Amino acid sequence: MITAYAYQNRELITTELKVGDKVPESTLWLDLLKPDDEERKWLRLFSAEEVPDEEDINEIEASARFYQNKDGLHINSLFPQRVSSDVRAVNVSFNLRERFLLTLREEDVGLIRLLRNYLRLGRLDITTPQGLLLELFNLKVDYLSDLIEDVYSVLENVGEQVFNDEELDDVFKLIILQEDSNGKIRLSLLDTQRSLRYMQRYYRDSLSDENLKDIREMLSDIESLMPHSQFIFDKLQFLLDAAMGFSGLQQNKIIKIFSVSAVVFLPPTLIASSYGMNFHIMPELDWRFGYPMAVALMLASAAGTYFFFKRKGWL
Repeated sequence: MITAYAYQNRELITTELKVGDKVPESTLWLDLLKPDDEERKWLRLFSAEEVPDEEDINEIEASARFYQNKDGLHINSLFPQRVSSDVRAVNVSFNLRERFLLTLREEDVGLIRLLRNYLRLGRLDITTPQGLLLELFNLKVDYLSDLIEDVYSVLENVGEQVFNDEELDDVFKLIILQEDSNGKIRLSLLDTQRSLRYMQRYYRDSLSDENLKDIREMLSDIESLMPHSQFIFDKLQFLLDAAMGFSGLQQNKIIKIFSVSAVVFLPPTLIASSYGMNFHIMPELDWRFGYPMAVALMLASAAGTYFFFKRKGWL
């Protein structure tokens, strides 16, 4: 799907384009969502270089994620979005051209919808594609901050749940899920930091003083968020260690019960096995009170072992 956006007098003008249509002169933003082969061929008609495909967009090498060519500045950036209780990271390709900002993406991204709504409501005053790109990155940094706060709020009650036997399985699942989410948040922060620093270093001549100021502010915000992300990692590791320690303690208690039971019944077993031998001369076999005596001896030996352990404080 190809969508062209023009933004004039705080009014968003949306135009759905088809293959073969011309890009309107007033276009500020050209967005391609899940482009097919025909749409990519159409895009090549007014592109001096090759159009990146899905594999190129998901490339992790810096030279493939941040570069400049005849079509302008290219940045592939990770955008987080929450799916139920999980956090996913989606790669979006940006091509900052002289006339407009071109975006290529294979999935719908919540932050792009949010930017579009802000433009539709007239809450932003953007006149250049550079300002549009930086505003989207600003929304991204704010959203990452909100995600970090969400992880904080989830972990507030985990400390109490760690010491609840019935909730221990849920605690392990929750810790692993939050660790994965925090990892993706941190990865998105680092990716955004790299993108902004690349623009600041290699694209400075095409940016206004206001754009450069916005970049510095976003970099400062990212620097302040990094320690929070690291603190969450440390807290998650502590909670995981505490949960595993408590789980091991509960298992040791169960094993202790079996161990004590085996030791308590060891003397009665020894007595019973002694009188189970088939030797010819065993006086107690013909004794009238031999059986009650053997039973009483077994009970006394078990009780004696139990009270000995109790007195030592081993139970």
